[in-house]
Amino acid sequence: MSIEPLVEPGPPLDHRQVARYARHLLIPDVGEVGQRRLANARVLVLGAGGLGSPALLYLAAAGVGTIGVVDPDVVELSNLHRQVVHGASDVGRLKVESVAATLAEVNPLVNVVQHPVRLESGNALEILDGYDLVVDGTDNFATRYLVNDACVLLGIPCVWGSVFRFDGHVSVFWGGHGPCYRCLFPEAPPAGSVPSCAEGGILGVLCAAIGSAQATEAVKLITGIGTPLLGRLLAYDALRATWRELTVHRDPACAVCGDAPTITRETGLADYDTFCGLPPAAAVASDSDDVPVVSARELAGLLAARERGENNVMLVDVREPGERAIVSIPGSVPVPRARFDSGDAFGEIPFDRPVVLHCRSGARSASALRLLRAAGHPDVRHLEGGVLAWVEHVDPGLPTY
Repeated sequence: MSIEPLVEPGPPLDHRQVARYARHLLIPDVGEVGQRRLANARVLVLGAGGLGSPALLYLAAAGVGTIGVVDPDVVELSNLHRQVVHGASDVGRLKVESVAATLAEVNPLVNVVQHPVRLESGNALEILDGYDLVVDGTDNFATRYLVNDACVLLGIPCVWGSVFRFDGHVSVFWGGHGPCYRCLFPEAPPAGSVPSCAEGGILGVLCAAIGSAQATEAVKLITGIGTPLLGRLLAYDALRATWRELTVHRDPACAVCGDAPTITRETGLADYDTFCGLPPAAAVASDSDDVPVVSARELAGLLAARERGENNVMLVDVREPGERAIVSIPGSVPVPRARFDSGDAFGEIPFDRPVVLHCRSGARSASALRLLRAAGHPDVRHLEGGVLAWVEHVDPGLPTY
């Protein structure tokens, strides 16, 4: 279905704008009025990463007048194979600063608003308010639900995308005009059950396909052209070079856009970490009875004592082989996380000696620990912060990912 343009036209174009956007002006569906709508638009891009990069570049090139970008992180070397808005000289720089500098080169007529913060329940409505639409390039479930709910409460569309390895998805969620993200995924998957791109990998060029599709949907919504992806989800398989279209229906029982919502402006946004099965950071650090932890330095001491024959602790790496090929802690034994779900791991790990589990950052090892304890292991802990903490505190010369 077609929709009305999201944004009113701005002032008449000047000579610089006419020259820059001439190829848009030649398209009857866009034309001078459509370009003025783009110039008057305010778009917020969440995440200056793999999806945000192509979306930011093309939205700026298209002449979107104000582009906000939310990202608290700094550029890392491992970002550069897919996050094309950044360059080698940006490593260590705030991503929002890198974005602002790059977009100024792409199109100095665009105003870039930097939000170098983590989006949370306490600031989401304030940050999103005033933008015409949101492009969601985030990579974790808690933030996706947060963004969706904030957009529904504010009445603005969310152009959503996701990527993993060779697969990508893109859709438009807009409460009141079609289904929202919760209609598609009413419940979050169990914590640690779905690997992130940092854990499972991502084909860099896949981000270009999905991020540019998101930018296309944003332009269509702003100008009111074409048929937006409302109630439709595109699934892209890069290996087979196929796009599939899936229909998404609004859920009348949806917690935020349904007939009797439980999340409203009056109730406020939810606790999304808890909803996604992620305990608050403080609880992770203090709740040693639930998930016993060992620090990186403590583990280094345990392994050194093991070398001296003073203990027989077993260090188990629950990551995938590709991750271990990048960086591993010496003396660890590989038992992938999936083998804990199947029960196969319990025959590979002795129950008569202490065990320390580790993964990349701690989520998967914590969930594996619970399964191992439920199977009856009497002495198991996991490495707080995972191999990233080991590199930071014990062996900074090792690579990270």
